[in-house]
Amino acid sequence: MELQAVPDLPEIRPGDDLAALVANRADGILESGDVLTVASTIVSKAEGRMADLEDFPAGLRAREIAGRLEALTGEEKDPRFAQAVLEESTDLVMEAPFILTETCFGHVCVNAGIDRSNVPDHDLLLLPRRPTESAMRIREGLADNGYPDVAVIVTDTCGRPFRHGQRGVALGWAGMPASRDWRGERDRDGRELGVTVQSVVDELASAANLVTGEGADGTPAVVVRDWAFGNLEGSDELFRDLEGDFVRQALREWRYDST
Repeated sequence: MELQAVPDLPEIRPGDDLAALVANRADGILESGDVLTVASTIVSKAEGRMADLEDFPAGLRAREIAGRLEALTGEEKDPRFAQAVLEESTDLVMEAPFILTETCFGHVCVNAGIDRSNVPDHDLLLLPRRPTESAMRIREGLADNGYPDVAVIVTDTCGRPFRHGQRGVALGWAGMPASRDWRGERDRDGRELGVTVQSVVDELASAANLVTGEGADGTPAVVVRDWAFGNLEGSDELFRDLEGDFVRQALREWRYDST
């Protein structure tokens, strides 16, 4: 497997055609059958998902959450940011010592994934509303620009429970399944695998993040080549629903018990 950054992408502005921008810089880099990973930051910028704190007048709940976080951390918390997080979320999993939420497309993350860096002229950068639809549009745009059959993954970075550091994750994808199902296959000792489902879009996002980087010199689009899904069954299930997410259920019970 090879990974290569798409070079010289400009600062993205609302309305920019990401597929065309990539295609114009992809000669000798991108081919049919490749996977293109695209950082959610530039997808959000192209879709006009920038905002300012003044766009989110704080309600009572946001003020309460900000006050609780200030009391716990000793740091000043802007209740307007808490309001933005609430408006970008469908479920509040934890309120303290940080805000953990479910986004409108099912991703559970801190602060609804709202970024306060890499957003010139604004305070906030919100996640794409529907990243899988964004991936579909980029995939279709690449085909229109001479690059058919390129799978697309919209990526972000996210912290991990029980571990330090962040790693790349997939928010949306098109042109490939999200996961590879090994259940029913045999291990090297002949035992049948009963639970192994491999999240390939997350693994490719994480690999691409090593090339993308996190600093000012980061490159937001990466081509993955010579990777094959194989002949296993695939699935588009990625985000656990509440009924099957026992950690989230436990956090919810803890939250209710502590109030």
